[in-house]
Amino acid sequence: MIIIDPLSHNAFFNIASEEYLLNRFPEEDILLFYINAPSIIIGKFQNTLAEINLDYVNENNIKVVRRLSGGGAVYHDLGNLNFSFHTKASDKDFSDFETFTKPVVQLLNKLGVPAKLEGRNDLLVDGKKFSGNAKTIKSKKMIQHGTILINSEMSVLADALKVNPLKFVDKAVKSNRARVTNLIDYLPKGTTTESFKQLFIEEIKASNADVSEYSFDEQDIAAIEKLAMEKYSTWEWNFGFSPDYNFKKANKIPAGFIEVHLDVHKGHIEQAKIFGDFFASNPIEELESKLIGIKHEQDSLKELFNSIDIKAYFGKVTLEEVLDIFK
Repeated sequence: MIIIDPLSHNAFFNIASEEYLLNRFPEEDILLFYINAPSIIIGKFQNTLAEINLDYVNENNIKVVRRLSGGGAVYHDLGNLNFSFHTKASDKDFSDFETFTKPVVQLLNKLGVPAKLEGRNDLLVDGKKFSGNAKTIKSKKMIQHGTILINSEMSVLADALKVNPLKFVDKAVKSNRARVTNLIDYLPKGTTTESFKQLFIEEIKASNADVSEYSFDEQDIAAIEKLAMEKYSTWEWNFGFSPDYNFKKANKIPAGFIEVHLDVHKGHIEQAKIFGDFFASNPIEELESKLIGIKHEQDSLKELFNSIDIKAYFGKVTLEEVLDIFK
């Protein structure tokens, strides 16, 4: 098994490295570790906007990255250790999560933490989740990756993933907001994310006869950065890849009551209907037609609204009031 620790806190880079390694080491078993700066990692089949608190995420410069595997959205920060096992798909049962969570449970049990695997893919302590796991098969290899909450900012986690479920109707995979906890109060005093990672590495070395460590070279880094730039940091992948959804939101502002209904396909507005008791000189159908084909994201909508006289459609409104109704 090859252990890789890229020493990067950039979520775009780290998630891209998982895909890159599929081709870099097509035959070998790999264990990749990474620790991300504040970020939300979205499951491949999720509607990103339905999983995140967009205002909070933008205000706090939290990266949003879609991963290759399914499952739900998770929050990462420097208090959260991520591990990613890569193996030949033919060698393992896809429904088996125990094999690659067992080293985590064994290590924690040795440290006096009563951790255990419960359900299909969650690790719990005292009935609360500290690790969620997901997997995928791509390029004849299977990836199983998981999180370990050591000392994550729980208040940020809660706020970043707090959304209004009434705004979206879709068939996307929904996250299960289970009760979560950090391990810091269970672990020996002075344990950090980095020190726990080293313990994890030692556990793997102790239980596997053939283990080596590998560091990305300049060629690896350049290729991963290119993949991150062209895919994992783009709106098209992180937001536009979302399954089709219907968006609905209503606000009462000084100009009146406004209600917006959108049908969105691959992140772009396909149909738009706007209702309300506002007074305006131009027919609202004109604005509805202008919305067709626009990305359902604030910069594109802002560009559109700045190019027209929005007061002609809604009366005495501000740009910020109208933008808020579309998010």
